[in-house]
Amino acid sequence: MSLPHHVAIIMDGNGRWARKRLLPRVAGHQQALESVRAVISTCVKKGIPCLTLFTFSSENWRRPESEVNFLFSIFLKTLRSEMQALHENNVRLKVVGDISAFSNELKNTIQDVEELTKNNTKLRLNIAFNYGGRWDILQAMRSVAKRVENHEIAAHDITETLFQQSLSMADCKDPDLFIRTSGEYRISNFLLWQLAYTELYFTDTYFPDFREEQFEEALSAFSLRNRRFGSIEDMSETIGPAEIDA
Repeated sequence: MSLPHHVAIIMDGNGRWARKRLLPRVAGHQQALESVRAVISTCVKKGIPCLTLFTFSSENWRRPESEVNFLFSIFLKTLRSEMQALHENNVRLKVVGDISAFSNELKNTIQDVEELTKNNTKLRLNIAFNYGGRWDILQAMRSVAKRVENHEIAAHDITETLFQQSLSMADCKDPDLFIRTSGEYRISNFLLWQLAYTELYFTDTYFPDFREEQFEEALSAFSLRNRRFGSIEDMSETIGPAEIDA
């Protein structure tokens, strides 16, 4: 089975999972941690080298303050409790997003985990927290503009490759497979640049129920996709002059 090199997941449906069980929304976020562990474990087992999880978007600040505070709290606690396990399993963690709004405590913890795991090679785990695709493109534009302003490059030097080098995950290949749980059919400002040729997979399963079996189904669906990247399946079928004239 053909496996993706990089999988990106919008972990959606935690609140609805909880509401369906007459539980507070935070119970869904807590249960989702088990699914996160299952997804990471599956990637390690199958040798998928890169995984990106959309944990907190730049739009999630619109949620109730109590829920936002809980999400930040559980993120901090999870980083602290899981950092050693990630290191022992040869997983490198990287937090991507605008960390300027984070507390010093959270910033320091992120730095500690990233430093501890920086040389690990089995899996690159990107946690997109306070991330938005438009923010990512905007900060890349500012970075490139600054280089032009400082006369390091000229405007005509700006290429797709140069621009991509300023994106937050410039050292990762673009995702091959995008998964969104909970039955929503949107990419919701996630990796807008990087998803240009990504295979999209949507499932009705709420993320707290998304475990190894459901991940396997997504991987199986991916293996059946015919990825052409703008080309055609059989180059021998190219259009000849006679067909163009016709």
